[in-house]
Amino acid sequence: MPIPPLKETYSSSVNVATIGATEADGGTRSKVIEVGGANALPYLDFDGDVGRKPVIAMDVLDRVPTDWPDVLLKEYKDVANDPGAWAKKCVEEHGADMICVKLDGTNPDLDNKSADEAAATVEAVLKAVSVPLIIWGCDVPEKDNEVMPKVSQAAKGERCLLGVVTQDNYKTLTAVCLADGHNIIGLAPLDINIAKQVNVLLADMEFPSDRIVMFQTTGALGYGIEYAYSIQERERLAALGGDKMMAMPVICDVGREAWRAKEAKTEDAEAPEWGPQVERGPMWEGITAVTLLHAGADIFRMRHPKAVQYLRKTIDEFYG
Repeated sequence: MPIPPLKETYSSSVNVATIGATEADGGTRSKVIEVGGANALPYLDFDGDVGRKPVIAMDVLDRVPTDWPDVLLKEYKDVANDPGAWAKKCVEEHGADMICVKLDGTNPDLDNKSADEAAATVEAVLKAVSVPLIIWGCDVPEKDNEVMPKVSQAAKGERCLLGVVTQDNYKTLTAVCLADGHNIIGLAPLDINIAKQVNVLLADMEFPSDRIVMFQTTGALGYGIEYAYSIQERERLAALGGDKMMAMPVICDVGREAWRAKEAKTEDAEAPEWGPQVERGPMWEGITAVTLLHAGADIFRMRHPKAVQYLRKTIDEFYG
């Protein structure tokens, strides 16, 4: 007697967000990237469409990092003081799908760079590479509200992904993204209710839902990753169940969180029994990423080239 196939079907799907604008779209990018689109749980393609292939964005900072371990920073030591050259290396040598320009240098506690300096950095990266950009502020709300309008204007027409907004600080960036045609990242601190509230607030400002990407604070391997996984899984189930305020693609900040973990950043002399840091660090980042890949994340912010290579190989295997 044949066993009938077991198939789960869902009433809805994840929105498709389009990042980047080619000349035909009024921009200068060589391609556009679409994320989202799933109407089934991650990689269960026998149930339905698992959506667009996840993409990798590599971090490029607007200052030489002072908190990166040597085994990570040495990968970019020849370009760390030149964001344009750094971005070019990530794309041409390491195959980044996108570049995430992280404006740490605008942080008042670091270099306190001006809005004009931040805009110049973004313009330099736009000239250096032709892939779509993510532009991420310094995460100090007052400074981001000063800097991001100028940055948004500098990238007008390129349909970038800008962030982040929170339930307490969203009006300024939402307005400039509406005006300049960008996508937006909504941040929630591992709280599904706050994630939904952020999306509701954006909708109240008439921001298109298919231009929103959700960001739950990313947990690293050994540091709450199981909770981050659970939150993302619940978000995806809600989206597939028809909750339009949960139907946004997801971005994860893997590189930063993984390299904050002591298992990745501790040098060999301090913990020789853990194995060589040059292997241990990229493994920590790579395994963190692949875990969140199983949860259904769509965009991964990454740092170490070896971790990128591992994640890329896994994505290609999942998508045949």
